[in-house]
Amino acid sequence: MNFQTIISLSGKWATALVLIFTIAACGGSAGAPEIGADKKDSAHHDEKMVVELTAEQAKTVGIETGSIENRTLSGTIKVNGTLDVPPQQLVSVSAPMGGFLRASEMLQGKHVNKGQLIAVMEDPSYIQIQQDYLESISQHEFLKAEYERQQELAKENINAGKTLQQAKANYLAMQAKVKGLRARLQLMHIDPAVLEKGNIQSTINIYAPISGYVTQVNVNIGKFVNPTDMMFEIVDTEHLHAELTVFEKDVPRLKVGQKVRFQLANETTERMATVYLVGREISADRTVRIHCHLDREDKELLPGMYLTAYVETKNLQLPAVPESAVVSFEGKNYIFIAMDEANHFRPVEVKTGVAELGYIELEIPAGLDPKNTRIVVKGGYDLLSKLKNSGEDESHGH
Repeated sequence: MNFQTIISLSGKWATALVLIFTIAACGGSAGAPEIGADKKDSAHHDEKMVVELTAEQAKTVGIETGSIENRTLSGTIKVNGTLDVPPQQLVSVSAPMGGFLRASEMLQGKHVNKGQLIAVMEDPSYIQIQQDYLESISQHEFLKAEYERQQELAKENINAGKTLQQAKANYLAMQAKVKGLRARLQLMHIDPAVLEKGNIQSTINIYAPISGYVTQVNVNIGKFVNPTDMMFEIVDTEHLHAELTVFEKDVPRLKVGQKVRFQLANETTERMATVYLVGREISADRTVRIHCHLDREDKELLPGMYLTAYVETKNLQLPAVPESAVVSFEGKNYIFIAMDEANHFRPVEVKTGVAELGYIELEIPAGLDPKNTRIVVKGGYDLLSKLKNSGEDESHGH
């Protein structure tokens, strides 16, 4: 005799399991068919096995549904890499002349704007170079006048040609010295025009060459800094790029303009980039560097962040679902389908393929319409557990 039994379970994880089983005519026993049972009619059993939840139970379990969608999961190259910045956006700041750091408020992570005062330096040598400049200006004016006087005398054949040449040489030498000192003052951010009015200063200011974030601070107040010492490092993170490491064998498949999907080590969301440059040098570990531009800039990202990326060498679209939608049991994979009835779910055995960035390729089972089918993308293992437990309870009950 065949009949259908509906079992309702209460509690936090209550589920309803519809089972069809056969009782032998004389003294026989029957058990609930299990998911993945190796029987000829296992597909028939899967079609009949249904999990039923109330609206409150579904909310408690956290059931979420979605759809089967087409994604680019084939024809890709999996690579690792980091976020980086172009050389022109990573600046090491040093002092134009050696001196003691008098004041600075720089801290790692602080944002600065281009032209912002970031440090004040102090040293007696700053006074000396200003004094040399003022003295050179005075001598330059004197030598200029002397050269002009010798030119007038030469026109009247009063002086010797050698005297004129010496006056010219002295004048031009001092002119070159003045220009050199003026250039040094400008490097020190000292205005020669202000200095010529007699305003000598004992300190010089250092300004941010670019806008960005301070990533290194290698000085402290009172420390003597040489011109070769790096005081600060500033990074402009507005135009980060992805620097990928690709094995030599995969390089022929890469082209400029290919799309790149990647995830940062601390994220689950997917980001996009585009191949901009393919390196032309093979490193010692037989890899090539690939430079990619991010499709969407994010100022919150930092250089050096690790990432996993997939370079799309082909545009093959395959049906796929989130990996959380596929549950495994006894070596087989299943998805739960949301039926027409409210909070009724049926397991269907499926075959899977490539898994990338949280999605997995799905071979559509016969008779399943992916466009009109809602699948469980979160909570599948809860349904599987209760379905299995309910089947065991029913078996023991009979």
